[in-house]
Amino acid sequence: MEIITRFDEVVELARMRAPVYVRYSAGPAHDAEAPSHDVEADVALPGPPAATLTPEPWWTRPDEDWVARRLCTYLDPLEQDGNGADRRPWLLTGVVVGYGPEHEPLIGAVEPLGWVGPEVLETAKELYRSQFHSLGDPTDPKQKSA
Repeated sequence: MEIITRFDEVVELARMRAPVYVRYSAGPAHDAEAPSHDVEADVALPGPPAATLTPEPWWTRPDEDWVARRLCTYLDPLEQDGNGADRRPWLLTGVVVGYGPEHEPLIGAVEPLGWVGPEVLETAKELYRSQFHSLGDPTDPKQKSA
């Protein structure tokens, strides 16, 4: 799978290939071999959970802000839990086949679009920090020690 290295390319994909999702995992091949599972309830999920990367119709700010925010949302848990080493963000499209226990879309007929490169994540973090006022900024290293 190709690596997407430009933030503007991710934004363009989110605009043109709706719906586009971001998933943090070991990748589509791994996900196909190890289907998603709700560990707490011990129930198999009908598709892998993902976050919507395509801006919502009600969003009045720039699409870049939405994409940066969505890319940054799950970085903190990956960095804090110590289990993120084998998980990376990648983009996909597909069909919503249900919703997970935290109301995240579960995606079927997955079509991988590409890995999200580290350059994209750095740009997303910078944009997030400059555009949002958050009490729980997932990109702020000072908040990890608080």
